Amino acid sequence: MAAPRPWSAIPIHDAADPLVELPPELLRLEPHPYASLGAPYGEGASPFRLRSGVIRRLLAAQDALQRGEGGWRLAIFDAWRPVAVQRFMVAASIEAECRARGFDPAGASAAALREVKEAVARFWAPPSTDPATPPPHSTGGAVDLTLADADGRPLAMGGAIDAIGPVSEPNHYAAAAAADPASTAALWQGRRDRLAAVMAHAGFVRHPNEWWHFSHGDQLWAWSCGEPSARYGRAGEPLD
Repeated sequence: MAAPRPWSAIPIHDAADPLVELPPELLRLEPHPYASLGAPYGEGASPFRLRSGVIRRLLAAQDALQRGEGGWRLAIFDAWRPVAVQRFMVAASIEAECRARGFDPAGASAAALREVKEAVARFWAPPSTDPATPPPHSTGGAVDLTLADADGRPLAMGGAIDAIGPVSEPNHYAAAAAADPASTAALWQGRRDRLAAVMAHAGFVRHPNEWWHFSHGDQLWAWSCGEPSARYGRAGEPLD
């Protein structure tokens, strides 16, 4: 069992902002990666939805980004994620990480499987059905995103979204960037920092282990900001 997150005990007082579809101003990276794997969203359920207040902040972040050099824009990788999809993707990630390490999960030793699960748990929240501890994406307050150029082409950020390992940590390239400001590492770190800056200015907080994950209103946001309670609990599906 994964250890509780430091924000898990924060109470939730839901602001009741509706879960709505992303507007056309926000670029979607399609086909959606988890839907393509067969993740169980349910008939007619779109992964490209967020709380209305979060969407307003995303548009503000993109506006600030586009006023800067290059006319870059945000590119949305994933948004709302029901708990069933969270469960599906945790299992898929554990299997993929086992195979990346060279063994079949079905025949793995208990120690090897435990090590993989611990690595995956740094990046994937437990698929909790407890209303008091919703996975961040199930609230409609969390979004995974990257940068794209003015033509909508995603920019290299020095690591893929959902990569398991240190390369995903927000400041992974900071030391190399400081040592050589003309390096590719400095380019990647600069892009990560620029994404973080426009998102922070719009009221988002970044996940401590993931350069691509930002949230507003969920328990992680409340914990990071010192707020007494979260604004968003689980949304878009019946509570178990």
